[in-house]
Amino acid sequence: MTIRAIIDGKGHEVISVGSDAKVSEAVAFFAERRIGAVPVIDGGKVVGIFSERDVIYSLAKNGPAALDARVGDVMTRPALTVEPGQHVIAALSLMTRRRVRHLPVVEDGAVIGFVSIGDLVKYRIDKIESEAAALREYISS
Repeated sequence: MTIRAIIDGKGHEVISVGSDAKVSEAVAFFAERRIGAVPVIDGGKVVGIFSERDVIYSLAKNGPAALDARVGDVMTRPALTVEPGQHVIAALSLMTRRRVRHLPVVEDGAVIGFVSIGDLVKYRIDKIESEAAALREYISS
């Protein structure tokens, strides 16, 4: 079970922002799209991750002026990434060890997807439930 299976199931659309975007614009984008994080992409490369957590830390440090800052000034960097062939368990382990909830999926230097810990956990639960149903069917037949 690999990351490719996850992004093939959920789609390859990658919503991102550039590092020059204002924090207030990114926050409005989060609210509009009902998301909590995006990869920050400049020149086709992932340069960081911008999340709700970054907004909170910046507000705590800079007050309302944080909303006028550039995303590049407050994002988390460098971005941890995964490749599509990486196993889901390895990605979950990375997320747990590094205390992150989102990972850009990069192949040949290009971002081809974005996964959250929720995506990975959902996939694992669906897989376990499918295996359990198959075992129940086998036992009852």
